[in-house]
Amino acid sequence: MNNNELLTLITRLRSVADIGLLYAKNEYDIERYTELQQIGNEMLDKVTGWGADAIKFNFPIAADYPTAKVDVRGIVLSADNKVLLAKESADGRWSLPGGWADVGYSPSEVIIKEFQEETGLDVVPETLLAVFDKKMHPHPAQPWYVYKMIFHCRAASLILNKGFDVLDVQYFDVDNLPEISEDRILKSQIITLCQKIIAGDKSTLFD
Repeated sequence: MNNNELLTLITRLRSVADIGLLYAKNEYDIERYTELQQIGNEMLDKVTGWGADAIKFNFPIAADYPTAKVDVRGIVLSADNKVLLAKESADGRWSLPGGWADVGYSPSEVIIKEFQEETGLDVVPETLLAVFDKKMHPHPAQPWYVYKMIFHCRAASLILNKGFDVLDVQYFDVDNLPEISEDRILKSQIITLCQKIIAGDKSTLFD
């Protein structure tokens, strides 16, 4: 079993514990779910090395039914079919512009905001190209359960203006991509999505 598979099982176990603690009324059930949650946290620490304090900070006690996190990203191609990437300050690698979905914003509003903040471009989302479940793809192991929504966007402005939270923004040939931030997107996914856009394929990939 690899780390991704193990983290998926740990995430499911912690989710069961969180749901149990959210709805349990019997003190014995509360005790059992609390123990189950502690076991999940210890397992998570063993796999990630985060430590108890970091796990408590990143995974507070659930106040509502636990659901998957949603990452929203967009893909813009230039007139000569180069793909726009942003260099992430977190790891110094490149990704499609985007980030976690914000409460109060629709998915298309999120990607419009993210492009403006990261690249300075005004974009118009045109097609939902993909909804990926991270566990179905060879991303590095990560303790969150994540769905990724990726939009094809049309640039409504031309001037790039790097945002404060990224290191750089540039267009790249799809055949000569830089080092990719694989927590966020995979090179194979970028290539597949670019091919779909160039071919005029507006179907949505999923899972």
